[in-house]
Amino acid sequence: MALVNGYEQQTLAITDRAIQYGDGCFTTMLVEQQCVQLWPLHLARLELSLQRLAIAAPNWQQIHSQVAALALKYPDKGGIKILISRGSGGRGYNPFGCDDTQVVITDFEWPLHYQQWQQQGITLGVCQQRMGNSPMLAGMKHLNRLEQVLLKQEVETAGWVDAIALDENDRVIETTVANLFWRHGNTVYTPALQRAGVAGVMRQQVLNILDELNYDYQVGDFGIDAVLAADEVFITNSLMALVPVNQIQTTQYCQRTMFKTLWKRLHSC
Repeated sequence: MALVNGYEQQTLAITDRAIQYGDGCFTTMLVEQQCVQLWPLHLARLELSLQRLAIAAPNWQQIHSQVAALALKYPDKGGIKILISRGSGGRGYNPFGCDDTQVVITDFEWPLHYQQWQQQGITLGVCQQRMGNSPMLAGMKHLNRLEQVLLKQEVETAGWVDAIALDENDRVIETTVANLFWRHGNTVYTPALQRAGVAGVMRQQVLNILDELNYDYQVGDFGIDAVLAADEVFITNSLMALVPVNQIQTTQYCQRTMFKTLWKRLHSC
């Protein structure tokens, strides 16, 4: 099903700035047992993104009601995506005078292969292509996803499940679909996202849990060697939650201590 501004329909104006310029943002949410997971974090990221993009905020109460109604379709697991566009208007790139915010809500079946990933772990490659640094957009899940499209093409061509993406200065950023964490000794590490990457909702939830557990972690700039030297590695996003990494290139990881701790904590909430 697709809802556009609360009405069931399948079309969007060809003049919409989401189509013309990728002018907007989105979030993708997990539904479990008819309930949207981590809604407050999704809402907070959408609100911050709209503020940064200077897009007029929609009626959040109405959106939450529509999302909650769609979630009832999924007694087990499903997914819901909220896409927000600036709408039609302005002149060229200039959005001045455009206050026609459009909200598109769609739902979909949960990708079943994520369960296999969670249970068995995955192998990651390392992309040759580099992500550009863009502090103006970093952290947001905006609608300009061409970097991810190109990186995903590389992943598919190489036959990988997923791969780590570095920036133009060889700093580790994320994978093509998820945020990246690793543990070395008693410290958990994850890349800083001030220059590139998406500040994932599950990433934030993991950091919140580490705070609650009073577990040491560092958010910073790291090269691929830091990841390869880790005791364990895992990736996160809102749909897959946590997925352990068994291998990166030729380096293997056998430990899942932190993964198991976080998994238990996530499923006790």
